[in-house]
Amino acid sequence: MVKHLPPAVKHLLTLRNPNSFPSPSVRALNEVLSATLKEAKQQSAVNGWLVLSTCTLLTANTPAAVGDLYRFACRADPTSSESRHGIPERIDIAAKMRESALKSSIFVGVPRTILSLAAMHDAFEDDVKSGLRHDSHRMATPATIETFAKRGRALWDSIYEPHAQKLHDKLGSYHPDFISFIIQAYGLVLAPFPAEDREQGNLSRALGSVVGTACLRAETRVGPQLTSHVFGLLKARSCVDLTPEDHWLSSDAGTEWVLRAVDRIYDVARGESSGARSKL
Repeated sequence: MVKHLPPAVKHLLTLRNPNSFPSPSVRALNEVLSATLKEAKQQSAVNGWLVLSTCTLLTANTPAAVGDLYRFACRADPTSSESRHGIPERIDIAAKMRESALKSSIFVGVPRTILSLAAMHDAFEDDVKSGLRHDSHRMATPATIETFAKRGRALWDSIYEPHAQKLHDKLGSYHPDFISFIIQAYGLVLAPFPAEDREQGNLSRALGSVVGTACLRAETRVGPQLTSHVFGLLKARSCVDLTPEDHWLSSDAGTEWVLRAVDRIYDVARGESSGARSKL
């Protein structure tokens, strides 16, 4: 059994930027979070703001800032720990951030998701941790796999129609197991739970598309996938039982706001100037 890394290997692992990006100052982060939250409140889109902020910071690979986001979101006054919201509201915020991070893994991978989930976990208070769900509701079994598969294909069609089947077959031609994996991931991870399940932290169809849009915008250089999921967000306006927030987020104006808000938060998270990225 290997118990220690060889010295040369250990040294190599310190090279090539192995660490996460440093987080911005809390002051700078709170400024951009305050500005974007103010805009979200004007449209009753606070959930959308929380989701896109979580996904942007996770994708930017600044996990400490994800913990700062939780503390910001849980306070009426970001500068005062005495202004924390009540336990039920903090549990709801934590659950939605966890769910956003889980869904982000499909777009940006498991490693960054682990780092940000760990930072969240460290930031959550003990009473919040105890109030969060601890058992898995996504275990694929012979009794559930068909349900998850149908849920995944329904979400796939909702996002990609009228090209859903063509894209399905194209990705399947690259590797026969690739499209199977994607459809299962859509069903198990990306698709919302049915409303009647009253699942803790559940994200609506529109909020799920905010996840994809925010991650892919912050990831950069994945233009075709970003465009597809922006279309997916716009198409969410056709879903039944839309909340007013979902309706606005999936509107032309709401989708534009999501992209612009991601850019602003990302630029602060990574210390880039506001003009460094392409403008809409």
